[in-house]
Order: sequence, then C-alpha cells, then structure tokens
Amino acid sequence: MKLKKQLFQIFGPLILAAAILIALLISPFNFRSFNQKTIREAAVSQSTNIFKGTVIKKKALEEGYVPFMGSSELSRMDPMHPSVLAQKYHRNYRPFLLGAAGSQSLSQFWGMQGINQQLKNKKAVFIISPQWFVKDGINKNAFAMYYSNLQAVTWLKTAQNTLMDRYAARRLLDMPSAHSDKMIEQCLLQIAAGQKLNSTEQVYLNLKYNELIHEDQMFSTIGMKNRTKKIDKAAAELPSNYNYQQLDMKAYHMGVDNTTNNNFGIKNSFWNKKLKKQVGKLKNEQSDFNYVSSPEYSDFQLVLNQFAKDHTDVLFVIPPINAKWAKYTGLKMSMINDFNNKIKYQLHKQGFNNVVDLTNDGKEPYFMEDTIHLGWRGWLKMDKAVNPFLTDRQPQPDYQIDDYFYTKNWQKMQGEKLDQYLKNHQ
Repeated sequence: MKLKKQLFQIFGPLILAAAILIALLISPFNFRSFNQKTIREAAVSQSTNIFKGTVIKKKALEEGYVPFMGSSELSRMDPMHPSVLAQKYHRNYRPFLLGAAGSQSLSQFWGMQGINQQLKNKKAVFIISPQWFVKDGINKNAFAMYYSNLQAVTWLKTAQNTLMDRYAARRLLDMPSAHSDKMIEQCLLQIAAGQKLNSTEQVYLNLKYNELIHEDQMFSTIGMKNRTKKIDKAAAELPSNYNYQQLDMKAYHMGVDNTTNNNFGIKNSFWNKKLKKQVGKLKNEQSDFNYVSSPEYSDFQLVLNQFAKDHTDVLFVIPPINAKWAKYTGLKMSMINDFNNKIKYQLHKQGFNNVVDLTNDGKEPYFMEDTIHLGWRGWLKMDKAVNPFLTDRQPQPDYQIDDYFYTKNWQKMQGEKLDQYLKNHQ
C-alpha cells in the first residue's frame, strides 16, 4: 500500500493533468478569444498557421474583413497594396490575406473549409496566377505547407456523394499529407468511392474536430508575423485624399526610384537577390512553358464549386506578366492568351462574371514589381475594380456549375482543339 501511495504521489498529478488536457481538447467549448489587435495582425500576416486554421479567420470575417485569396503577390506590400489603400482611405472593408508563395487552387479550397458559413452571401477577391497552371499542377510539398487535418475533418463531417466531393477526396488522397491519420485516410477513401461514413467514423471525426479546433485556438498565433507596422508606414506615404491620377503619378515615381539597376522594370532588391547572378542563363529559358494543359483547372473548379455553394460573390483578378521579362525569357504570349481564354471561359460559363483581366497590362511601366507580381501601378489599377465591387451593392450572382470542368478532357484541352471548342461554345 505504501508503494502504491508513493507511486500515486509521483504519477497522480501527471495523470490528472493529462486527463484534464484531454478533456479540454475534446470538449466542444471554446476557451480562447482574440482581440482586435490580434485579428488585425493576422489579417496581413500571411502566416501558414492562420491559413491552415479556422478560428481567427472566422472571427475576422464575422467582423467585416474580406478574404483576398491568392499566392505570393499578396506579399508585395508597397503603398498601393490593397491592405494599405483600405486602411489609408477608411474603406468599409479590410482585406484578410489568404495565401502566400505556393498556395494554389487546391490549397485555397481546403483553406475555405471551416469558414463556409462566414462566406455565405458575402464577397471575396480571388487572384488567379497563370503560373499555377503547370503540367503537374500543385507541388505536393507546397500543398503540405498549407494543409491541416482540421481542414479535412471539418469537410468530412458534411461531405456528400457528389462529383465535387468525390473529386476533392481523390485529390487530397493524391497528396502525402492525407495519409498522416489512418482514420481520416479511410474516411477519404470512402467518400472518394461514393460511400457513407459509418457511426464509428462520425464519432471519431467529432472528437477529432474538437481536439484540432482547440489546438488551433491555442497555437495558431505562434510565430505569426506582425506586418501592421509595414502597412502603417506605407499608408503614411500616401496623400490624405484619394485621387487616382495623383496616386498613379506617385506609383509611377515609386517605380522609377525602385528599378534603377536593371532594364526590365524589376524592383532592385528582387533583381539583386533572385536574378542578377543568373540572368544570362535565363534567356529563352521559358520558351517551352505551358499554362494551358494542367490538373489545376479542375482544382480551380473545386474553388468555384465551393463559392457557388456558399453563394459568395467573387471578383476574380487575372494579373499580367512583365512583358520585357517575358520577351527575354521567350515566354510565348500566344500561350498566355490561350490560358486567358480558357480560364475566362470556365468562369463566365458558370456565371462568375466579375473578372478583372489585366493580362495586357504587362507592358505598362511600373505595373509589375518583378517578373510576375503586381506592383505600384498594377495594385492601383486593380483597386479601381476592387473598391467599387466591395463598397457598392452588387447584383445577386446566378451560378450554374458545370461538372465538365472536372474532367481530364478539360484539363488537357489546348491548341486547335481548345480554339474549336471555345468557338463552338460561345
């Protein structure tokens, strides 16, 4: 008895603490809230933990933040960046930046899980990068950066036997990330096969969801970048009153001042860090690039399908490519035009009619910050569409989802076959 008492004195507190922790993790109750300062920091942090999680995103969207979805271009925070303009000119919205380098359509789809209720009948801005649409689609390592089991569990709790859900399950199963939890993997296999989940699996998902959502509450802000000072500093450089011509002239001069060490209109720091030492090797290096045939088109369809389910009114932005750089590297503008026609058809055919096509602006001086990312004058022109879209009441969209865009035929269609298809379906 004495030995048992001694053992209990040693291990009892540890067992009790573990039991309390487990009870907290699986309980359905929230035990942390986020103040306005934290939400403001999260909105411009582009932190992977924030992207992979749910709780801060939900809170922010409930308070009027608007999701700006994209990838690495969102990191180019010069004074004309959407977050800066919205703050400086006291817009009735604030961007919540969702995405960074490597986040593509599939990442954005899974990142939407858990905030679908907050997207219902709301607005969003989505920047489509042509560079996503490569032969093999999203890089699996890049996908892993932005994926969490919380996304999958949240989705599995309501997944149905639809083509959308079967495709989503199959695509996730293509990724090594999906195999980290055997029960989640089994659930995904059943949804992919059109089968219902059994009661044991549903109980597991409910308990796992509670565990993961509490982990999200506790850990999502760890390592979060605080870029609010950067936004404040950029806003301080702008004139007090919004005037497009005045701002465009300021953006032009910012471009002049920041692109003095190269002939491509590329920001000095990017040139020095990324291109200067290897520019000679890159001449004609992109002549074989192809953004017209890719599984990304069907991954993008998942995003469109989700927006339609949530009745989200979306402004899509198609950014240009630096024309001088494209000419130097041999990137074919005819191929870019084919991509442009294909992606716009996919949008318009299904009722996504708010599209800002900037693909012909890559030749405009200081429109781009580097080779493929919007900068000074580019952000400002985008704002001409973003501000009225988000500020003014918009007609209710009428989406008509077409499952053909999930097919391999659509993914691979290019060249004369694509031209003929688009001509026949005008």
